[in-house]
Amino acid sequence: MFPELNSILNFSPDSFKSSDFILLSDRQTDASFLIHHYLSFYLRAGCKVCFLGFVQSFSHYNAVSQRLGVSLTQARDKGQLVFLEGLKESLGVILQEDASQGTQPLNYLRLPGAGLECLFKFVESSMRQSWNRDDGETRGPPVLLIDDLSVLLSLGVSVKAILDFTLYCQATICLELKGNMVILVRCEEEDADDDEGSDLLHRGLVHQCSLALHVEGLPTGYCRDIHGQMEVWWRRREDAMYNQRKIFHFKVHDKGALFFARGTSSAVL
Repeated sequence: MFPELNSILNFSPDSFKSSDFILLSDRQTDASFLIHHYLSFYLRAGCKVCFLGFVQSFSHYNAVSQRLGVSLTQARDKGQLVFLEGLKESLGVILQEDASQGTQPLNYLRLPGAGLECLFKFVESSMRQSWNRDDGETRGPPVLLIDDLSVLLSLGVSVKAILDFTLYCQATICLELKGNMVILVRCEEEDADDDEGSDLLHRGLVHQCSLALHVEGLPTGYCRDIHGQMEVWWRRREDAMYNQRKIFHFKVHDKGALFFARGTSSAVL
């Protein structure tokens, strides 16, 4: 986990808000380190996690999580983690000869016009299943993590269908079950023609979320000691609209990331 980020957001595994929708996004850099942070954070907090991994294999996420002190294999074996390996499952759906099996979560690969109803049903059933902690302590709220939602655009799913999916997930997980959602999307170049692409999806998700973390490269270009900047945008607090933005610099290392206020690193002094 990243102590500096927890301090910025006023979170800890023992104390964090429920019913939150946290949107992660990046442009011209890679924000996947934030997905690894939240995955280890919520597993340490004793939450039931449903993870939709569309860009990497389970072994990749497990290898990174082990460096952060969390075993995904153990969490999956005891029922705390439900992992949908999109890369592996999608191949099976595409090669499947029998199209009558309509309950698979990735059925939209065979029937793009059907939308994401089967995927939502998979998430809903996973979130409603309980799991028992070995230590007997109170379980945390259910959590949905997605890496990365914009991949569905390249598979032919429309922006409207994706936004409908996230609204249904938010109504079920955040409002009904008092759980949290963490979703990563990637934005295209700012001058790209993106009327039906990732920027439109990002704008729609920003209106739904309660907290947005947007990662970009430094405007001044490459720096060895600072890997980029992150804008933190608090949008809702205590069921009311709240608008506050702050920008922090960060540096990613092998076992985490460091965050600091702009201008406080010796690399920019």
